[in-house]
Order: sequence, then C-alpha cells, then structure tokens
Amino acid sequence: MFNGFSHSVKGASHKASGTVCQDSSAYLAEERYAVAVVADGHGSKKHFRSNIGSEFAVNCTIETVKRFYRNPEEFENNFPKNHKMVIRNIQKQIISAWNIKVAGHFKTNPVTPEEKSKFTADEFAKISVESYYGTTLVAAVACKGFTFGFQIGDGSLVAVFDDGETNMLIDYEESNPANITSSICNNNAASMFDSFYIENKRVFALYASTDGLYTSFGSDNDFLDYHTIITSQLREAGMFESAVIKNLKKRSNFGTQDDISLSCIYDKDLINSRMDVIMKKIEENKQRQIAEKAKLIDG
Repeated sequence: MFNGFSHSVKGASHKASGTVCQDSSAYLAEERYAVAVVADGHGSKKHFRSNIGSEFAVNCTIETVKRFYRNPEEFENNFPKNHKMVIRNIQKQIISAWNIKVAGHFKTNPVTPEEKSKFTADEFAKISVESYYGTTLVAAVACKGFTFGFQIGDGSLVAVFDDGETNMLIDYEESNPANITSSICNNNAASMFDSFYIENKRVFALYASTDGLYTSFGSDNDFLDYHTIITSQLREAGMFESAVIKNLKKRSNFGTQDDISLSCIYDKDLINSRMDVIMKKIEENKQRQIAEKAKLIDG
C-alpha cells in the first residue's frame, strides 16, 4: 500500500534576510497510485510572488494527476502504450491550471506599491504577470506496474528500486540547461519539461526534491546513499519524520543556505517484506565509502 511524506524548510539565508520560504511540497497516497511533488519559487526580484507560484504548481500537479486517474482501470490500461502523449498532456494541463490560478490570484491581489517599489517604471513594464509567480516543478508518480515523473527547472528525482539500486531518474544538469531559466512561467514551458517512464520494475520509494538538497552533498554517491538510508527508516515513518526535518534544516544551515523541500512516496508492504535488500545495500555503500577513503589516503 502506498504512503508518503513531504516537508519544506526555510533556508538559512532566507531566515537571515527575512525572506519567505519560496519552496512548496506535497504528496498524495491513494490505493492504486501516489504522487510526490515539490516546487522551488525563483529567487530573483522579478519573481516576487514565487512562493505563491510554487504552492500553485504543487496543488495543480496533485489535482491534475488525480483527474487523470479518475478511472483507474482505464488509465492503467491505456497509459503504458501511450505514456509519452499522456505525460505531455498532464504537463500541459498543469501549466494551464497554474496560469488560471495565477490570473485569479492577480485579479484579486493587484501589485502593491511595496512590490513595485523595487523596480523602475521601465523595468516593471517588461515583467509579465506570470513571471511574478515563477517556479520550478518536480513530480513523481507511482502506479501499479509502472512509474513516471517530470520536471521543469532544477531539482532531483530519485528512485530506490526493489533490488536495492538507487538512481537519479533525470540527470541534474539535464533538468536545467545552461543559461536558461526553465520555469513554469515561461511562454514555452510545455517544451521545457524532462520526463521519465519505467515499466515492470517495482520501487521501494520515489523522491522529489528541490535543488537545495542535492547541492548540500559533496557527490552524487553521497546524495543517493542518503535516499537509501531514508528508505530503510520508512517502516517507522511517523517516528523519524521529525529527524528528517531536523536534517533538512541542518543541511540548509551548513550547505547552500537555500530552502529545501523533500517529498516521498513509498510502497509500505514492499519495504516491510524486503527490508533485508535495503539493509544489504546500505552495508555495501558503507564498504564502498571505506574503500574510497582508503584510496584517497593511500593516493
């Protein structure tokens, strides 16, 4: 049976400057499917409502996937053979729903003098309303027989598979091309998504996180090992969630000082029945780390 958790913590730099947390996160766990989603509102001054935009992005994703899954059997039968088209349709509908929410919020909440004061008249005239709310989006969906996900902008998607292997599902660099701000607020946002689809391979857990988590690690191996360790603790998720929040805050304070969001969905029954696989992988990771340290000392 699917379960999940999600947390967003305010970055140390935002605490120091009095800036709001621009991240948002959520999860949905149903009987036949689950969704993990995070969004990171852009930090530059023209995106001055990005905290609201990230919340809209998270909510729109949950609502859209839920709508597509309205008829579970039909969706599960049709999705595998048409997954590319369906994923694109989901992305487009998320963008459309997000723009509707943005337009509705702006209509009832016009720009305030304080928000406008940071710009010259010419600067402000060049900013689109959608840009006020600009944000990234990272989402993973677990279903019976397949998993899929997508992202626009930086952030990470990680899967811990039932054989113990842990992988990033979209390369970090690939998700945010150089010199391009990939954002749901862009006119061509639908063409800026990256996605993945995996069939006939069960996962213990899927994770979506904003870039503040990835950049707090020294290597990809350390980042992936972290997710394996968290997966080993999911049998007692209620007891360890406070420890996860504490760790995310610590990573922000001593890492990039950015906001950090982590959302997870997991197969509780599979974890309970195959915990030995996870623990074996954790031990292998420890031995690899010891060998790597020894090599550095000898070298």
